[in-house]
Amino acid sequence: MKKTVAAGLGACAVALAFAAKDPVIMTVNGVDVPKSEFEYLYNKNSQQQINPQTLDEYVEMFKLYKMKVADARAEGIDTTTAFLKETEQYRHDLAAPYLADSLYINQLVKEAYDRTKEEVEAYHIMLFKTRDAAANVALRNRADSLAGVLRAGGDFADLAARFSQDRGSNAKGGRMGWIVSNTYPAAFEIAAYSLPEGAISEVVESPVGYHILKGGKHRPARGKVKVSHILKLTQGKDAAGQAQAKAEIDSLYAVVMANPNDFNNVATANSEDRGSARQGGTLPAFGAGEMVAEFDSVAFSLADGEISKPVETAYGYHIIRRYSHEDVPALDKMKPQLVAKITSPQDPRYKLIRDHQTETFAKKHKGSLNSKTLSQLRGDVTRQGLDSALFVTWTTAPAGEMPLASVNGKQHKVSEFMQTVSMLRVPASANAQELFENTLMEYYNNLLVEAEEASLEQTEPDYRNLLKEYVDGSLLYEVSVRKVWDKAAKDTEGLEKYFEANRANYKWTEPHVKGYLVQTTNDSVASLIRERAAALAPDTLVQTLRKEFKGSIGIDRVLVSKGTNAMVDNIMFGGPEVQPSNSKYQVYFMIDPRVLTEPEEAADVKGLVTSDYQNEFQTAWENELRRKYPVKVNEKVLRQVKSNSK
Repeated sequence: MKKTVAAGLGACAVALAFAAKDPVIMTVNGVDVPKSEFEYLYNKNSQQQINPQTLDEYVEMFKLYKMKVADARAEGIDTTTAFLKETEQYRHDLAAPYLADSLYINQLVKEAYDRTKEEVEAYHIMLFKTRDAAANVALRNRADSLAGVLRAGGDFADLAARFSQDRGSNAKGGRMGWIVSNTYPAAFEIAAYSLPEGAISEVVESPVGYHILKGGKHRPARGKVKVSHILKLTQGKDAAGQAQAKAEIDSLYAVVMANPNDFNNVATANSEDRGSARQGGTLPAFGAGEMVAEFDSVAFSLADGEISKPVETAYGYHIIRRYSHEDVPALDKMKPQLVAKITSPQDPRYKLIRDHQTETFAKKHKGSLNSKTLSQLRGDVTRQGLDSALFVTWTTAPAGEMPLASVNGKQHKVSEFMQTVSMLRVPASANAQELFENTLMEYYNNLLVEAEEASLEQTEPDYRNLLKEYVDGSLLYEVSVRKVWDKAAKDTEGLEKYFEANRANYKWTEPHVKGYLVQTTNDSVASLIRERAAALAPDTLVQTLRKEFKGSIGIDRVLVSKGTNAMVDNIMFGGPEVQPSNSKYQVYFMIDPRVLTEPEEAADVKGLVTSDYQNEFQTAWENELRRKYPVKVNEKVLRQVKSNSK
């Protein structure tokens, strides 16, 4: 009993403290408006206005704003599926920056960026994955065995030559050459950069295979270079063909050295790398490890503008001209690219970020997973994999009723989680277990994220104010459409009556021409159009003529003032002849033209009449709101706002 009373007093104390910090400035239809919300909107409104309203003027506008929101809720707009769906999406989008673990993400970004400052000599033994889960388990076991042999003193180069499936490096003792960061999968890159020279890694899994790495040398990153080259192929040729290629490259070298400015033209005409030849031999900028070693070494050793002697690679003979060099970009320039990479679900660091977020939010929201339930569930996944039988067992009593997760004291049953794996079908295997664990952590993380999102309204004033502004603004828009805008715009009979009653308010300073402006191909067709138009009713005239004279007519109903349409001015007011912009239609005339000095119907000034008619609805609606929804202003709190705004 004492504990209950103490807890109640504690809750009251928190509520009173919050109220003291954010008192109620007014109550509209029984709904309290906190001072912070009013001040936020008042200050925002003042900043956006060229001539800001006085506080007293704003108070009156704000009352009406809140009355309209109350009316929208009375209409049930806040309960519609479309409104709830749109609001929920906005809530998630607005919460995203608050949920992101910026410090941890920045730490990972810094680690990734620091690796860009170095190049690493990489060695590996690689076994390619297959689509067969059981075969991949066997491959992983083989990789573990090879790693054990290496740790026991086995020769890396020998094992790479015998067992590595990477044909580009196995004949070189596993040597891949120099690599730069952001080129290989993250797990591979992190291992390559972190290993001391000569050290052997644990088995590293990447999306394509299993790797055992040996640490290599490190050197400062050289950035990227941009070059052009001329290539004469030797690959696949006999000795005579290779000798011919060497003679040709030597001859071309003499040509470009005699006239270096002609390098690109010589490359276009003679290089056997046809892809780059079309670009004058120019290659995209590249860094370490992106070209064969011999080409890379020479390209980086040249000065900008320098041309190399012929260089031999496995492909043939090259003449290289270096154009420019790019240093490693600064962190602020690379950060967007690095953030996008490490937060991609395909990157292993995505899970690190998720798990770090889960750990943080679990502490904050008293989150936990039930170890007893998980032990039984994991046992079933290990024995039978992810199948329909597992789903049935763990979605029905008694297993389905077992508690799986707890967040802020709320228990979540295992049957709730099982809905997320209902469509997964993976036989018992390491893959099934991995997929299960990842799905479980995604589910648990989502529960914690929802809890954190729900708490933002209490902990983050900016979030609370923006969300409230969006929700109320959406309600205001929808109720205004119902009560004013659509109601007026769709009332054609009412618009016409309003126009007739207020004709004196709609005057023109210039005469207007009303009728049908026609453009056509020649005088003969024009005569046929006039003859046909005489037999047609106005409401079908345009559509019928367009259909019957398709390809030979341009016709539009017009209402234009003098001086705004050159063809109409020529026909009706004696203006100069016009050369039509469409050369196909050289003949123009009007059907049923009339010169009006004032509007003859509401449609002639529809925009103005509709706007004024809407104002009538708006005024009537606002008068109704004032009668319908009581407002009570806390003058003491309002005086505080006045004092703060001076």
